[in-house]
Amino acid sequence: MGCTWDQSFLEKSSWKADLFKGKVAFVTGGAGTICRVQVEALVLLGCKVAIIGRNKEKTDTAAKEIAQLVGGDVVLPISGVDVREFKQLESAVNQTVQAFGRIDFVIAGAAGNFICDFNHLSANAFKSVVSIDLLGSFNTAKAAMPELIKTKGSILFVSATFHYYGVPYQSHVGAAKAGIDALSNSLAVEMGPFGVRSNCIAPGAISGTEGFDRLIGGADRKKTLSRIPLQRLGTTEDIANSTVYLFSPASSYVSGTIHIVDGGAWHVGTHFSHELYPDLLFKDPKITSKL
Repeated sequence: MGCTWDQSFLEKSSWKADLFKGKVAFVTGGAGTICRVQVEALVLLGCKVAIIGRNKEKTDTAAKEIAQLVGGDVVLPISGVDVREFKQLESAVNQTVQAFGRIDFVIAGAAGNFICDFNHLSANAFKSVVSIDLLGSFNTAKAAMPELIKTKGSILFVSATFHYYGVPYQSHVGAAKAGIDALSNSLAVEMGPFGVRSNCIAPGAISGTEGFDRLIGGADRKKTLSRIPLQRLGTTEDIANSTVYLFSPASSYVSGTIHIVDGGAWHVGTHFSHELYPDLLFKDPKITSKL
């Protein structure tokens, strides 16, 4: 894949170099498009990061490429981990602490999605998405929380906007992400007295990501863009900058929030509602991607 950023990030960004020096992050889905750029930003700002994934080749390659941004053993790849399995995440946390000594930040970013209407959505497909997104987020938080309490750290859940209103063909994801938001809010209240902050980030249409390409399908991209109030697609840099803010001292009093990064798009609806509804309901839709 190659890195999105290089050392010029330190010159162009709003953040000072070594902002996260001495800090350690634990990131599920860290080799994925959005989470990977979050990791790149953290590493460039001095953080060490463990990226957690299922695929060994993909995880190892991403770790090697990201580490080359600054040099040294700053990225730990931990593969073969299914976020639905708590013990595997617990082991990954232990490996991270053994390698780097601590965990300050957690990003729960592992996710699965596809387009499917309710009538054709199987119980197993629904369960898979809820298990990966919601149960996986719970397992990540549960496994890492003892370390976050020690460092008075911060956790960031990757959510979405599909549950803010009735978005067709996304009932599975909407249900899972609504649960993630509720989980984050509860943790903000329960773990706040221990010094741990909990927030969500909800990306909109982010250009160049696997998720966007998968979900947009054959829709008219120009028309989709025109319906975003800021009249442009988001970038992975937009997500990474919001991530840096939510982990930085600038947000030390911010907890229990859902940080929406979508150019205002959720207020006017998605292409699912505009382009696919209701015609797709009366067809035999095909699941457009694998879980």
